[in-house]
Amino acid sequence: MPRSFTLDPHSNAAPNEVVVTHIALDLTVDFETRSLTGSATFDLDHRAPDATAVVLDTWQLSVDRVTGADGADLPFTLGEHDPVLGSALTIAVGTADRVVVHYATSPEARAVQWLAPEQTASGKPFLFTQSQPILARTWIPCQDSPAVRVTYDATVRVPADLMALMSAENPVERTDGTYTFAMPQPVPSYLIALAVGDLEFREIGGRSGVYAEPSVVEGAAWEFADTEQMIEAAERLYGPYRWGRYDILVLPPSFPYGGMENPRLTFATPTILAGDRSLVTLIAHELAHSWSGNLVTNSTWNDIWLNEGFTVYFETRIDEELYGAAYTSMLLRLGRQDLTRAVADEAPRDTWLELDMAGRDPDDGPTKIPYEKGSLFLRLIESKVGRERFDEFLRAYFDRFAFESMDTATFLAHLRTELLDPAGVSDEDLQLEAWVHGPGVPDNAPEFTSDAFDRVDEQVAALTSSVEPVETTLGSLATGEWVSQQWVHFVRALPVDIDHAVLAAVDSQFGFSTSGNIEIATAWLELAAESGYVFEEPAVDEALAGFLTRHGRALYISRVYEKLAGTDRGLARAREIYATARPTYHSVSQSVVDRIVGGP
Repeated sequence: MPRSFTLDPHSNAAPNEVVVTHIALDLTVDFETRSLTGSATFDLDHRAPDATAVVLDTWQLSVDRVTGADGADLPFTLGEHDPVLGSALTIAVGTADRVVVHYATSPEARAVQWLAPEQTASGKPFLFTQSQPILARTWIPCQDSPAVRVTYDATVRVPADLMALMSAENPVERTDGTYTFAMPQPVPSYLIALAVGDLEFREIGGRSGVYAEPSVVEGAAWEFADTEQMIEAAERLYGPYRWGRYDILVLPPSFPYGGMENPRLTFATPTILAGDRSLVTLIAHELAHSWSGNLVTNSTWNDIWLNEGFTVYFETRIDEELYGAAYTSMLLRLGRQDLTRAVADEAPRDTWLELDMAGRDPDDGPTKIPYEKGSLFLRLIESKVGRERFDEFLRAYFDRFAFESMDTATFLAHLRTELLDPAGVSDEDLQLEAWVHGPGVPDNAPEFTSDAFDRVDEQVAALTSSVEPVETTLGSLATGEWVSQQWVHFVRALPVDIDHAVLAAVDSQFGFSTSGNIEIATAWLELAAESGYVFEEPAVDEALAGFLTRHGRALYISRVYEKLAGTDRGLARAREIYATARPTYHSVSQSVVDRIVGGP
């Protein structure tokens, strides 16, 4: 008997009774009505002998009819709409093992962003989906829980001058507008993805390539040249890549995340195209998800650290393989800074590793805690048992639980049995309970040193303590060989109460306000907003407004909005900018910023 599904507080489905095993989509994309119309055919497994109904998650879907495999109508009901969970679609299937739902999406489907031609580089319309965490139900009726995995295939019809792609086996050339897809490996619903636009493909490795709009694709192919090496490094660490190809789709700027680990086709923000390959560690992160997250998946969104904490740890191991320990130490230090900030910003209960998101939208959960605290916890375990032993454990873990879901309690039991007990490491040695079910960061957290950052700190001290004219001091700073991570650390290390004349000189010298590196620009604009400097320098205010209007990446725009919202004057300016920018953001980013500025 298969393992029972974990009760998911964010799904109406009852997979322990009848579970979906395969979805066949047949959809037409209509840019004029901003809708997807067609059908979804579900293969069913009756797990409970007396179960005669299948329950699917939906969110503002218009369900025309439901039929059996023979085309005969089946009775169904749509439950009351919940603003977060949507409506349960309950279908009386009897003993049938296949059912077809004929439906259309709403123009307000939260997973789907429809971009007008003026919002794209090519001047043609574009759409993309973002289904994580529980938005797949807004464009596909499904059992929208990460514990439920399905294979899928699809036929998608689009305008003839556009290309369609999915998180599946993809074309590399355009067709007449009809595209077919197959995903033979079972995936949770949040990893089903669709994009349609004016796209071209470039090969970058034997099993990797990049899709992007024509004016972007060459630069993207250059930026991601190390992808094949990353795949090989990951395989050396934790076993074979099991998804066939690993391709990357560069989306327009409104994409709300840095990347989304849709299997076979990572969706990526254009903000990582810095022109110097300095931000491609994001690709290492999304690639790592091919093991931690896509292969072994958190059972519910309370367990998201099992996806993201593992992936940050794995990402930095890939980076170390390719770029060395000194480079990785900078990333670890920056991550530690992010964690310290997150712990200060979040409610104590939201700084546990195992979250409690029942009754809440999982998109409202903490951002950096599962990532950085989870990774730090794994670094602690590594330090206690040794890297070689820990790597053996992780490789066996991915093999044993491949294409399955995992909850926190099951993982901890497995950790104790397979690693800690044989290594003679107790819960008390790790302070395990404090890490998983306690607030903040326990006092046995690993510390990371970085000579590169020590040199930055020396230059910051020279700048802030100098009695020479600031222009003279800036000209003497030893910054010639710095990489982007050092510049981020430099900006973060500047005191918030530093004289605004110094900030003006720093910006004049280094051009932070107009930096094309989103990490540097965000750190600088945060400082400018928090210090009040932005209100004294019209050019900086203009740069800040341009940044918030041009980008839709939730993590970075939210940081700038948060700093603005710290004062009455800043909040008023944030709301003024947001009134213009909000319509260009994906619903994920809108939800994040709505909470910061007090609504649209």
